[in-house]
Amino acid sequence: MRLLLKLSRAIDRVTGAAGALIGWLTLAMIALGAFNAAARYFDARQLIDTRLSSNAFIELQWYLFSAVFLLGAGYALRQGAHVRVDVLYGRLSERRKAYIDIAGTLLFLIPFAVFVMIMSWPAIENSWAVRETSPDPGGLPRYPIKALIPLAFALLILQALSELIKRIATLTGHAPSEDSDGGDGNPDGDANAAAAPAPNAEPAT
Repeated sequence: MRLLLKLSRAIDRVTGAAGALIGWLTLAMIALGAFNAAARYFDARQLIDTRLSSNAFIELQWYLFSAVFLLGAGYALRQGAHVRVDVLYGRLSERRKAYIDIAGTLLFLIPFAVFVMIMSWPAIENSWAVRETSPDPGGLPRYPIKALIPLAFALLILQALSELIKRIATLTGHAPSEDSDGGDGNPDGDANAAAAPAPNAEPAT
């Protein structure tokens, strides 16, 4: 289990690096979006002789958004930021949450990610074969951004495996969870913690 936990931590580091990259891409996307808005304003008003806006800049903003969305999937999974229908899940114990997460990862998440990679590959391969470009004047090549699809879902699968390892470790008692009942997978941990005196508590008088 220790080897698997080391693998999980290594995957988390890769996902963390992707998250840092996403932060810079988001900043670039916001800056470019502001420039495109200002450029359209200046061009519409004809305030300067040079035309500032272009299809290339607009499409680059779209590409940056696509990169943030795709590459951010694995990082969002690591941070627990994906939207979930939390009707009963939040009230369950950590062990029951772990069982649900394991089932969801094995039955839905990983199969779906593999399915998307398989189904998207022919279109991506064809795009690279013909060096697909935008039909708009001055547009950008489209085949590089399409290559992010299998990369993004590969990162998502890796992070899913990392989360799977963590949940199994929680069930087997090898990985204390900060949010668990007592921190060691013991469902009676809260009661024991409540009964035990605090380390720096003053003695009762």
